[in-house]
Amino acid sequence: MQKAKILVADDNFESVELLKEVLTDKGYEVIIAFDGEEALAKAQEERPDLLLLDIMMPKMDGYEVCRILKADPNTARIPILILTARGDIPDRVKGLDLGAEDYFTKPFNIQELVARVQARLRAKHREDRLLDTERLVRNTFQRYVSTSVVERLLRNPERVELGGVKQEVTVLFADLRGFTALAEHLPPEQLIEILNGYLTAGAQPILEYEGTINQYAGDEIMAIFNAPLRQDDHVLRAVKAGLTIHQRLQAYNTTLKPELRLNCGVGIGTGQAVVGNVGTSQIMNYTAVGDVVNLAKHLEESAKGGQVLIGESSYQHIKNQVEVRPLPPLTVKGREEPVAVYEVLGLK
Repeated sequence: MQKAKILVADDNFESVELLKEVLTDKGYEVIIAFDGEEALAKAQEERPDLLLLDIMMPKMDGYEVCRILKADPNTARIPILILTARGDIPDRVKGLDLGAEDYFTKPFNIQELVARVQARLRAKHREDRLLDTERLVRNTFQRYVSTSVVERLLRNPERVELGGVKQEVTVLFADLRGFTALAEHLPPEQLIEILNGYLTAGAQPILEYEGTINQYAGDEIMAIFNAPLRQDDHVLRAVKAGLTIHQRLQAYNTTLKPELRLNCGVGIGTGQAVVGNVGTSQIMNYTAVGDVVNLAKHLEESAKGGQVLIGESSYQHIKNQVEVRPLPPLTVKGREEPVAVYEVLGLK
């Protein structure tokens, strides 16, 4: 584990040497500065985990150093413990008002100071971990889920499971019919414009029902429901999203010439999967891995334009809430028995 880095800023050589010796013995990396300008420059350059700051220093006093550091977003989170012979109440209040986390009056008890340093570093470590988790949550999901879902995740980011977790999910695939043929005779610029229009019409219902868009693959969308947020009605949400996708595509088609109009097939499967971040340290994707993904993909491939097809498990979850039409069983690679298929006609 990397040593915590502490900057000691004091114009008194004996005080600096004492603190350096004590803190080094405790396992910390110690940087020193003997005036305010040097303290400011080293804080900005080294980004220490904590700053022990004297007030009465040449070139720039500790108050000004504190003010500048706390006003800069890049250094504002460095905890500052003021060490000074100025112990009057107004001096303490001024230091704390400028953002210092603690205030010690010289002479101080070295054991108490070390204990305060350790406590402040533990608190900073917790805050850093929380911020890292929040950053990871935001980077992972802000492009794939609605803003409201991101904000709900960030209310308690430590509870978001980004590693591999096995759970029930509902997977939705939506894929355009006839897009490849259309792509053969359209200019690239026009093709991308039309494709983005279709993908927008397909993605918005997923976000509205708080699904997680897993990927765009050409003209195909894959989405997950019940992860990362748990949803008791995840199957119904997915089905509603699928039905709405067809409605939005029909509306989008009215803006296009007849020869450019397409529809899509939607397949929905429910079952156990491992969900989590998959990839490398440079590029990761929050996704689901399991047979249910294969099932949903096969259902989508079997769906005609305008259809929403669901499997048996999905149907059992919502059979009292939707109107369906049973279709011939579907043979799915990797499964010995054909799977039951239902076309969703609408909501009851």
